[in-house]
Amino acid sequence: MAGIDREMEAPGFWDDPKQSSPLLRRRRNLERRLKTLERLRSDGDELATWQELLAEAGSDPEAETFLERLDGELDALDLQLKLSEPDDEKNALVAIHPGAGGTESQDWAEMLLRMYLRWAEAGGFEAQLLDRLDGEEAGIKSVTFAVRGDYAYGYLKGENGVHRLVRISPYDAQSRRHTSFASVYVYPEVDETVEILIEDKDLRIDTYRASGAGGQHVNKTESAVRITHGPTNIVVSCQNERSQIKNRATAMKILKARLYDLEMQKRREEQDKREDAKMDIGWGSQIRSYVLHPYRMVKDHRTSTEVGDADRVLDGDINPFIHAWLESHIAVEGSGSSSN
Repeated sequence: MAGIDREMEAPGFWDDPKQSSPLLRRRRNLERRLKTLERLRSDGDELATWQELLAEAGSDPEAETFLERLDGELDALDLQLKLSEPDDEKNALVAIHPGAGGTESQDWAEMLLRMYLRWAEAGGFEAQLLDRLDGEEAGIKSVTFAVRGDYAYGYLKGENGVHRLVRISPYDAQSRRHTSFASVYVYPEVDETVEILIEDKDLRIDTYRASGAGGQHVNKTESAVRITHGPTNIVVSCQNERSQIKNRATAMKILKARLYDLEMQKRREEQDKREDAKMDIGWGSQIRSYVLHPYRMVKDHRTSTEVGDADRVLDGDINPFIHAWLESHIAVEGSGSSSN
């Protein structure tokens, strides 16, 4: 911390946002971890007192509540220590797209949106809907939203992939079992310190009228913006704001994040080739299954983590899967680096 403070006191430090912003972010992260450690140290003293009381009087509801809180704080600190990759501390942009299957998959995509929004709310993150295209009958054809807060991308990056739902369809008159798929893409939100070169000649910008669910909030002007990046064929859009200028600025931020993620993905693929490893995220290779019939369970196929209370997971409690994936991800990275 002292070294960071010295850098911040250097002449001209505040004149260059590209230099100051990452350092300020790092300082805030260190301060947060120090506060957590100080609180845990204080809890350790209190724990010793509780141990003496419990030895004399037996179990106590207050003690159980304290121990649950302590366990939660230790888990949170442990998870933060695992988030050490360069983009982990950034905000996240999340896009959800249904697979084939029409209304079934579109409804499943909306269930996933609800799950992530509830997870964000419970975790104290700010969630902002950026673009949403509703299905004709129910659900969504696509949605993009931002999750902002400390380590949002680090927590959510493991959600990248195909999510599978098995249930009795509420849209099937014969009440048959259906399997639906939806893909989740998570990108780090690019801040102003990251330079992404985008040529005007490579962009096609279209405007159109925005509309909300059920035809509400229909915009009488063409304020919604769709941007197509020619060289990569990436298409992004935003209709959340009433102003075309604001929607265009937000769409450009999404495009920058997609291009940044594409570049990072190319680098990871090159690294995978060098290590003779291959990541396969695509249809038919789901990362997680949510089974609501004939039994109820959610299972992550990468870590074999299982949770029997599927309703709790769909209500936003996905932390068991996030923790398990981060632990396995770090274990793989650790074994890879130790073999070099």
